[in-house]
Amino acid sequence: MMRKFAKGAIIKVKDLMQEDYSYVLFEPMGKNFDKEFQPELTPKQLLKMGVFGGKYMTDCRAEFPEDWFEGAKLCHKFHNPKLNFFGINASKPLEYWRKKGWIYPLDPRGWFQWYCRYYLGRRIPDEDALQIKRWKAMKRHIGQIRKNCVPGDLMCRPRQRQALLHWAYDSRKM
Repeated sequence: MMRKFAKGAIIKVKDLMQEDYSYVLFEPMGKNFDKEFQPELTPKQLLKMGVFGGKYMTDCRAEFPEDWFEGAKLCHKFHNPKLNFFGINASKPLEYWRKKGWIYPLDPRGWFQWYCRYYLGRRIPDEDALQIKRWKAMKRHIGQIRKNCVPGDLMCRPRQRQALLHWAYDSRKM
């Protein structure tokens, strides 16, 4: 059955980290983002390029459009850094993010889960503002790449580039 992801749809979630959670899509998919939030890559593009060692979205595919997973680099059994676009681990364990207080209860997987849901059209104003602020803070890594790397040298600072990719910044353009 093809799911509908239109404005007004109710998305019901049931996966290994969340049960009995649902949310409404208040905006059309991929539209009407906060003016301060301009990600360079979509969730579908990120999954296909390779993020989070392929482990991130393996048990919650039913929540998102099927085409997001066409060609996605996923590994259900373990975090595999070789699946990342830059072939390097740029992730901290989920427990690290929890200790820092960066995990919002409605998005127990963290920022990328928030972004996927925001992209679909979910809006939670206070949480959206917090996550957009965190996204903007990643720009400091762009400055480091521009300062220390020759344009187009994708192997210069691969860990920072992979981290930026996790946050929907496309360092291939730098």
